[in-house]
Amino acid sequence: MKKNVADSNREIAYRLSNNLPRLLREFSRDYERRIFNQLAGRGHPRIRPAHSQVFANLGLGSVRVSELAERAQITQQAMGKMLKELEQMGYIDRGVDDSDKRAREIRLTDQGVKLAADSLAAVDEARTHYEEKIGAEELQALEERLRQAVDQLQLEYLPESWTNNR
Repeated sequence: MKKNVADSNREIAYRLSNNLPRLLREFSRDYERRIFNQLAGRGHPRIRPAHSQVFANLGLGSVRVSELAERAQITQQAMGKMLKELEQMGYIDRGVDDSDKRAREIRLTDQGVKLAADSLAAVDEARTHYEEKIGAEELQALEERLRQAVDQLQLEYLPESWTNNR
């Protein structure tokens, strides 16, 4: 049986809007929205999702802006701008690394440490929400399957300094 144009268009629209990348993106956006709403309520209203590109890629010790930008897959200029914003908001200090004058040592301030703790609490609260909605075992299984896929695909999603310390 030959499909008419309307049926073909519906099938195309369904496949474009209901596929793995879209599902992952929607889940991620919802998770992120919940976390940043909670952070705003915990006294961090100026922290934006884009700032997570800094914190998620810092690793341990000193780092060059170029390394951070590469890990986050953004330009050095964009990373430098975010670092400047976070420094002006009082979340980080940037200093020269004593062992490599070209590198900047990025340290969390007391306010940055509070943001980190509040972020962990916000992630836990968001996770609890999802556990209540889809079940703790199902969420754990989903996370484990995604982690296995990332490992099998050999995707490098952690800063090198974190993977060396596993």
